[in-house]
Order: sequence, then C-alpha cells, then structure tokens
Amino acid sequence: MSRAAVQRALLHPLAKPLVFVVWLLPFAWLAWAAVADRLGANPAEALIRSLGDWSLRALVLVLLVTPLRVTLGLPALARFRRMLGLFVFFYASMHWLAYVWFDMGFDWTEVLADIPKRPFILVGTAAWLLLLALAATSFNRAIRLLGAARWQTLHRAVYVIAGLALLHFFWMRAGKNDFNEVAVYAAILGALMAWRLWRRRRAQPSRVSSRI
Repeated sequence: MSRAAVQRALLHPLAKPLVFVVWLLPFAWLAWAAVADRLGANPAEALIRSLGDWSLRALVLVLLVTPLRVTLGLPALARFRRMLGLFVFFYASMHWLAYVWFDMGFDWTEVLADIPKRPFILVGTAAWLLLLALAATSFNRAIRLLGAARWQTLHRAVYVIAGLALLHFFWMRAGKNDFNEVAVYAAILGALMAWRLWRRRRAQPSRVSSRI
C-alpha cells in the first residue's frame, strides 16, 4: 500500500471509531473474564496487572505517534494522539481503581496510609495524578485558556509519566525478580526518548543560523 493510500485510510471518517473500538476491546475482555471467572487462581491480581499493562502499552503507542508520523511522512497519525492519550488515562484509572477496590476494599483511610508506605504505589499514584492533569487539559478549550506555550509545557509531563510508569513497573516486578518485560519497555521508551533528543539537537543549528 502506498503512503498516499495509508494517509487516506487514516483520514477516513471510520478510522477514529475503529481505533476507539480496538482499544476498548482489552477492557471489554477483562470485564467479561472477571465476570466469567476466567482470570486464574488470583483474579484480582490478574485484573490489576492486566489493566496496568494496557495503560503502559497505550503510553508507548502515544510516544510512538510522532516518530512514526515524522519518519513515515504520515501527518494524519497526529489525529489519533489525543484519543490514545485518553486511553492511557482510562486504563491507568481502571488500574488504580482496581487496586483501591480489590486490595483496599474502598477503605480510603487504608489507601492513604498504604500509598506512602509502598514506593511502587507512590510513584504509580504520582503518574496517575499527572495523567489526570493532562486528561483534564486535553481539549481545545484548555489550550485556549492556558495558552499554547503553557499547554505544551504542561503536556511535556508525559515524559515524566513514562519514567514514573517504568519505575512503578520495575518495583512491582522486583518482588518476583522478573525483569524481562521491564527491560523491553525500558528499551522501547529509551529509544523513543533518544529519537526526540536527536531530533531536537538536529533542529538547533537551523534555529541558530536563522537568528544570525
């Protein structure tokens, strides 16, 4: 398929609804599996971890949009970034809610006492609070209210969120000494960050020369 054909497909009116349905399917499957008792011997842990995994996958995909858009020459990919970002927040919220529900029984006193005691929950909660700020300002009206420059500065917090999410995942897996998936995500996120730094440094000389 040619680049032009892919671009047309990405701009099709059904493209965004299709992406929405695809990213909702994991949650639908997990909800069905929980009701049907298909999550194994420890369904609460399986549900909490699976929701966390999907939030991390969505986060990686959000950070992948710009490199793919630039390197493949597909500007239409940008139209999916906001939706994918909201799915990061959705799955992270469901992940946190599952912890509050199944681990803490909605006992908010216990939740508030537990968060500072366990570092991986502390950094995970910090990441979720930053995601909340990004989700709350992800709409066009927020851009107008904050101003484009301040809005862009705020939304660069996605890189901090990525680091906190990776640290949360690392500490969670440290208990079982299982770092294989952590290493994969670290490599992917590291490559995406390196690409952004390379692109920014590459753009600097042209900015300097234009000022001269």
